[in-house]
Amino acid sequence: MTAYTDVTTALIKKTRAREEALGLRDDACRSRFLLQPNATPKVVVFFHGFTAAPAQFDAIGDAFFQAGYNVLIPLMPGHGQAGDWNDDNPPPLPENPHIYQEFGQNWLENAQSLGDRVLVGGLSGGSTLAAWLALEHPQQVDRGLLFAPYLSGTNALVDWVVERMNVYFEWKTQPGVVGFGYSGFHMPALRVFLDLGQQILDRAQVQPSAPLLIVSSAGDSAVDSEEHQQLFQAALKFQPKCWYHCFNRKLAIPHNMMTQLEGNQYADLPIALAKAYAESNLTWNAITTFSERLQQGEAFETIAKQLDLSPSLSPDLPSMLMTLRLLADDIA
Repeated sequence: MTAYTDVTTALIKKTRAREEALGLRDDACRSRFLLQPNATPKVVVFFHGFTAAPAQFDAIGDAFFQAGYNVLIPLMPGHGQAGDWNDDNPPPLPENPHIYQEFGQNWLENAQSLGDRVLVGGLSGGSTLAAWLALEHPQQVDRGLLFAPYLSGTNALVDWVVERMNVYFEWKTQPGVVGFGYSGFHMPALRVFLDLGQQILDRAQVQPSAPLLIVSSAGDSAVDSEEHQQLFQAALKFQPKCWYHCFNRKLAIPHNMMTQLEGNQYADLPIALAKAYAESNLTWNAITTFSERLQQGEAFETIAKQLDLSPSLSPDLPSMLMTLRLLADDIA
């Protein structure tokens, strides 16, 4: 066997053994390994959302795997375990941020053994962890793909409850929508990400991060898109290849935006954005200029040639076009 095969075999075996010992709720909670026969130019690690499960990233994980990436979707600490969880017996979610930070760094190291460059991404609390890694290791992280990062709630009252109340909270899942993972949690477990989110906002003001794609939705009732914009503007000062997009409210894209099963009938849109960004070297200034001219009716090929941007564009032309049209719609 090659060294690459030895590494991947050992990683999968070790992870499977740990998860078997924990006793998982179902297969949706098992870590995902979408691996090419050999090490790849790029590897992506996706961290699922708070209380959720790796299945949340099946669709985008497969899209990146089909594009030639090695893809890791690990089960977050304390998540996915079988049990009769309730107010008297809450699920064993960490209440110490260092547990998540050590976990994130371990998976960054795992990814580095599988390819040349590593992207990290996530949703909600998983996105917060990815943002922390992008700030903590800006030279080791090639890109950050941040979907609806949890930096705070949608209003001060919600934040006050998270900060001060040690209550048990149950999610309200809409009829016909799948909810991966736990149905409830003890509030101090969420407080970890609120505190980490504030640290991220503070650090982004004074130090560079890896390039970031930050994706919000105006239809998201769980997190504050204004703080997503604040993070974007802070990061952009140091890193011109950061991008930001907020989906229009009329699309009704929810907080859990990664799958149709969780209620996003436009789940292809965040996937297209992520693929275009991962493969592009366009700066934010270039991407907005491109989008403005596309909105004015100019042809894609003409703009690219005149601005001499062809080498910087994503080779995934459909994803790139979808991304530019989304941005052009915002400008309109």
